[in-house]
Amino acid sequence: MAQRSKVETLPSSVREWLDRALTERNFSGYRELEALLHEKGYRIGRAQISRYGQKVQRRFAAIREATEMARIITEGAEDDQDKRSEAIIATIQADILTALIDVREASDEDMLPAERASLLAKVGKSIATLTHSSVSLKRYQTEVREKIAARLDALELEATQQGKGHVSLETLKRVREEIYGIIT
Repeated sequence: MAQRSKVETLPSSVREWLDRALTERNFSGYRELEALLHEKGYRIGRAQISRYGQKVQRRFAAIREATEMARIITEGAEDDQDKRSEAIIATIQADILTALIDVREASDEDMLPAERASLLAKVGKSIATLTHSSVSLKRYQTEVREKIAARLDALELEATQQGKGHVSLETLKRVREEIYGIIT
């Protein structure tokens, strides 16, 4: 069984203090943190604090990404181009990348080679599935943009040929420039 990190064995109040100190110092100043922990009676080296800091930093990044994903998902009711799925896929990709980094960084004491190989195989399969989903989503988004462009072209042609279409040519041009510009 792998040994737990000295940082992880700290009392929760000290670990919470360390988390705050790491973020306040922008994940730097590890020598100072080592000295402060020593003053509190804990002998934890700079390298161990640095490794722990990297884990905390990745956790915070994941929280920021999840928050951004939630914002994108809840933005607006309509989702013709499936931006919500795009946000979800991006978040899952980030999570898989984080898991892959964790597996690769784990020492042989933390994880047996056979266990590492099994996890890497699972990550590989997840990446393949996710890549397929991403490609399908991009194809769908391209189809939506092409349909919008074709419909706008048809409306412009109708407006110029009949002169009295449902929508004026000026309005269609404005839609193409202002609204469609956002979609592309």
